[in-house]
Amino acid sequence: MKIYSVKTTTGQEETVANFIASKALTKNLSIASILVPEAIKGYIFVEASAPHIVDEAVSGIKHAKGRIKGEIPLPELDKFLIVKPIIEEININDIVEVISGPFKGLKAKVTNVDKSKGEITIELLEEGFTILPITVHADYVKLIERGGEVAGEKSD
Repeated sequence: MKIYSVKTTTGQEETVANFIASKALTKNLSIASILVPEAIKGYIFVEASAPHIVDEAVSGIKHAKGRIKGEIPLPELDKFLIVKPIIEEININDIVEVISGPFKGLKAKVTNVDKSKGEITIELLEEGFTILPITVHADYVKLIERGGEVAGEKSD
């Protein structure tokens, strides 16, 4: 099996992947896997036995613009397959968005990072919220903007 990239309309990668998977099942195409990495917009990766199989799978699918010529070496996709915990990416002064819990959808500034517990302390940036700093699990936030300062030792 080899890996091929398929150009898609930005934002429609998951839709295209679902249509390809459905078509592969109904037409019994030899497609082993489909990868939709969040980090790359406008592309998906299809593992198939030959390029013409990918071409057949994407033909007629809305938002699929076609297969990119050539194969993708597996080591180039490793960075998308190995997921780093979000806590490793977050530093003091970074701007994050809360993606879960009662403060979902609000932006906040990181004031402390406790990697051993997997928690961060944040101050909400939204007007109308004069809440003291709150501590949340790092999985409850999404990094939006780098603050420039490197997280140091925990200071109490």
